[in-house]
Amino acid sequence: MQKVFVLDTDKRPLAPCRPKRARMLLGEGKAAVYRRFPFTIILKRSYPDATPRALRAKLDPGSKTTGIALVEETTGEVVFAAELTHRGQRVHEALEQRRGVRRGRRNRHTRYRKPRFLNRTRPRHGNRGAWLPPSLESRLANITTWVQRLTRLSPVKSMSQELVRFDTQKMQDAEISGVEYQQGALQGYEVREYLLEKWQRRCAYCTAKDVPLEVEHIIPKARGGSNRVSNLTLACRKCNERKGTQTAEEFGHEHLHKQARMPLKDTAAVNAPRWELYNRLQLFGLPVELGSGGRTKYNRNRQGYAKAHWIDAACVGASGEAVRIDAGMRPLTITAQGWGNRQMCRVDKYGFPRTSAKGAKSVKGFQTGDMVKAVVPSGAKRGTHEGKVAVRSSGSFNITDKNGTVQGVSYKYCKIVQRCDGYRYAV
Repeated sequence: MQKVFVLDTDKRPLAPCRPKRARMLLGEGKAAVYRRFPFTIILKRSYPDATPRALRAKLDPGSKTTGIALVEETTGEVVFAAELTHRGQRVHEALEQRRGVRRGRRNRHTRYRKPRFLNRTRPRHGNRGAWLPPSLESRLANITTWVQRLTRLSPVKSMSQELVRFDTQKMQDAEISGVEYQQGALQGYEVREYLLEKWQRRCAYCTAKDVPLEVEHIIPKARGGSNRVSNLTLACRKCNERKGTQTAEEFGHEHLHKQARMPLKDTAAVNAPRWELYNRLQLFGLPVELGSGGRTKYNRNRQGYAKAHWIDAACVGASGEAVRIDAGMRPLTITAQGWGNRQMCRVDKYGFPRTSAKGAKSVKGFQTGDMVKAVVPSGAKRGTHEGKVAVRSSGSFNITDKNGTVQGVSYKYCKIVQRCDGYRYAV
């Protein structure tokens, strides 16, 4: 199971402890809860001379989900794991929707309003580095935010990043022809992992899944085909034997020729900002180890671990060759929610307002998204309700927990558990 983060009274990070130890410290009054997600306690004493064992923060960046793991440098034990789900696609869709509204407004030749400020220019290169599309910037902001939080809560002294999902240099020789370039223990891992991702772990001919798959040439080498990655696909043994020396077109799958040349959208979303993420991690002043996706998979398979984002993070790079993962370890699921939007009111399909303007963001010291605990002593809503709150200007709030939404709970019964930070959590 995951360990609990520990801070001393001066908020200096100490070595994480087991949940049993944390419960004992809380029960004896020697500590208090500092943060609910990730669970952190703060001691009521200072330990300025403490030298906790160093941890390594390890990242497996993905287009939709990023795996995070904290590993002890000396023992290789995984003490914390999380899976961070990004909202890059939602950002992209929101921009597309805004683009459509503006295009429609221009086409209708409505009244022209002069620009009130220049907001269409890209920012110059500065502390944030190169400009990135908002969807990619959102992913990088999520990752760096959580790296910063973990370095504040634990003694992180180094980092590891999976730089590329697939190492294209290990898939190409001097003539850019593919498989033979790979040497050593990693031979075949880069190409095979690329193909598994591209063909969605299915046979390209019969679409069978969860069966042994073989790397297969779309145009066979006997017919002049090459070992280029664009000429490779995956096939089950039966389809591979039936196809023989036919091309995919002769075998009745002409579409595979075009599909094999299509780039991976998700891979592009990971590879495009990879160096920018590396540069931002270096701003923390800690050494950063780099690794490829093929190396990660090799480490994971050699140690017999299952496929998961957080396990991949633990196995990144040379430091992932020997890691210890507790059988009962469960990752913290983190989902990026954003901070709302700036739209003042909802509109109908013609673009006219259909609701009143936004109310106050904070009501009675609470705001929508805060995690609260409400103990209602009597009435129809009697009981204890803990979850996310939706505030109303009347002071009558809605609380959503695992059992559903409880409406009309007075703010007088609510107590803050954790402030809204733009993320949703689950264990």
